[in-house]
Amino acid sequence: MKYTAVAAGVCILILMFAATILSVTFATRGAMATNKTVIEVLHLVGAKNAFIAQHFQHHFLVLGFQGGAIGGGAAIVLFAAAAVLGHWFSGDQASALFGSFSIGIIGYAAVLGQVVLIAVVTALTSRHTVNSTLEMID
Repeated sequence: MKYTAVAAGVCILILMFAATILSVTFATRGAMATNKTVIEVLHLVGAKNAFIAQHFQHHFLVLGFQGGAIGGGAAIVLFAAAAVLGHWFSGDQASALFGSFSIGIIGYAAVLGQVVLIAVVTALTSRHTVNSTLEMID
């Protein structure tokens, strides 16, 4: 009972990673379908699957960093605003009701770590999708 909120948070995080992987998979397949002729020409001139996958991975790594930075930045702003508001109302009944909203430096570092983790998951998912799709074509 003590760790119910933590368990719920971990479950939500797992669901978000699953949604990220699925959306990146579909986006990668869409990008590959859009660039089908370019991929075919690259194969004809002898490009290896790793070379093609590297370009998709780089593209989706950048997109993952951008999306993670937007979400992580919004989270940091929200937590900082909540900490300031919590400080203003400290000693008030609102403080007794809601507690402290401060996550500290470790919490902010965790948010930045999640930004990097999302970018890495996005890049690796894209690379895996491209490699498995190209292996089916060969």
